[in-house]
Amino acid sequence: MPGMTAMRALVCHQPCDWNELSIEDIAPPPMVPNGVRIAVAYASVSFAMSLQVAGKYQRAYPMPFTPGTEVAGTVLETGPDVTSVRPGERVLAIPDWGGLAEQVVMRAETVYPLPREHGTKLDLIPAIHLPNAYGTAYGALCWRARVAAGDTVLVTGAAGAVGVAAVELARHLGARVIAVASTPDKQAFAVAHGAHVAVGYAHLRDEVMAATDGRGVDVAIDMVGGDAFDAIIRTLRPFGRLVSVGFAGGRIPQAPANLLLVKNIAVLGHNMGLYYGWGPSDARARYEAQMRGMMRDLYDWTAAGALKPHVSHIVPLDDHREAMRLIREREARGKVVVAIGAAP
Repeated sequence: MPGMTAMRALVCHQPCDWNELSIEDIAPPPMVPNGVRIAVAYASVSFAMSLQVAGKYQRAYPMPFTPGTEVAGTVLETGPDVTSVRPGERVLAIPDWGGLAEQVVMRAETVYPLPREHGTKLDLIPAIHLPNAYGTAYGALCWRARVAAGDTVLVTGAAGAVGVAAVELARHLGARVIAVASTPDKQAFAVAHGAHVAVGYAHLRDEVMAATDGRGVDVAIDMVGGDAFDAIIRTLRPFGRLVSVGFAGGRIPQAPANLLLVKNIAVLGHNMGLYYGWGPSDARARYEAQMRGMMRDLYDWTAAGALKPHVSHIVPLDDHREAMRLIREREARGKVVVAIGAAP
């Protein structure tokens, strides 16, 4: 409630390992200009959040702080000038931080109400996927790679939250999809979510070229980096596009400029945080209309059944360490979610 005197939250006091974080009773956050207060039902957990609390992320966070950058819940109150949402609405939201708590206060630009016309077709679970995981995949495919029907699209990390979103979206956009995942069960998971073919990492280039009869791919969406990047850049057809989304493999790769020149190919970066206001300067207002257009597409396609967001595990806030373990040890298929104001 807006008038509550204390709330439960996961708190980081100094850079540390995720397992050193503790749940504390703290004061609810104060309202901010153009603000929205949300009663958090669910918040997601990602590998990037472990880097944030360790002080290894590309963005600095004020200490102490509560991690959590993707939430689903109900609006409790809004600032006087906010017109995009109103109290009582169910929303998905991308705060700067603070999501792993009973309440979060954030600016209205990145709060997205669930459309009433879709009714129960859009429940908070699994719709919590849409702004970040599916949003990242949408931006990589539509804004950066400009995927067209008939393209062949390769997706690495295809059983993870962003990877499976990219598989589903590429299939929906009319592409032929090749998924790359580390184990046979993860490959089968990707195929169940729309991939036409799934391969492993050990012989990635050879398997992709065999799956395309030697032609290669038009687009690659890479969440892994390292050796996978080195292999897939060599599978691109002339005028192909590789979109780098992350480096889960650990090594940040270097693009060979001779290949870019000889094959007329492009390597593109995609940082979804820019659209959320997490860039060197806060540009969220600049991209707000673009983001809301993306969310309309994702809402409509999910309600129509074209996208099927998959929540791998739902755990209570007290089990936040288990949530991160599932991600670090790569046991998750899709999203790992923490239940805060809802039953796990």
